[in-house]
Amino acid sequence: MDHAGRALRRRREGKTDYRQRLRLLKSGEVRIVIRRSLKNIRIQFISYGEHGDTVVAQAMGSDLAKTYDWKHATSTTPAAYLTGMLAGKRAKKAGIESGVLDIGLQRPVTGSKIFAGLQGVIEAGIHCPHNESKLPSKKRLEGTHINENIKNDVITLKEKILGGT
Repeated sequence: MDHAGRALRRRREGKTDYRQRLRLLKSGEVRIVIRRSLKNIRIQFISYGEHGDTVVAQAMGSDLAKTYDWKHATSTTPAAYLTGMLAGKRAKKAGIESGVLDIGLQRPVTGSKIFAGLQGVIEAGIHCPHNESKLPSKKRLEGTHINENIKNDVITLKEKILGGT
């Protein structure tokens, strides 16, 4: 509450759950923030600072198209998985070894794009406590539920990202 007795602006607008944010900050870990839009997914590694949070590493689904010549939609489950892998690799380069998942006000639906992104982060070598049952199946990560042709592109891009090119 602010000094006038009203809820804070971001709470009134339905953008921030301050209780959840406080729990995440008290962990002392870097937050792995995953946000989706209709056409993209953004994965950021954010560390808390007294004068404001700092983005240490990040990746967006559009980076797949720009950097790795991804020909498919950047809002799909396989794109979220690959974006997570790219963000995880960038975080590793920045010296991050572990983090805690921050999904904000999004619903934690089993097998969703949020957890596909988390799976990519984990496969890139970042430790994050999670429930295995929430992660999507291998078929969904490879995109065979969308189109059989995507599977080869996902495997190729995964090798490029983790291989260092």
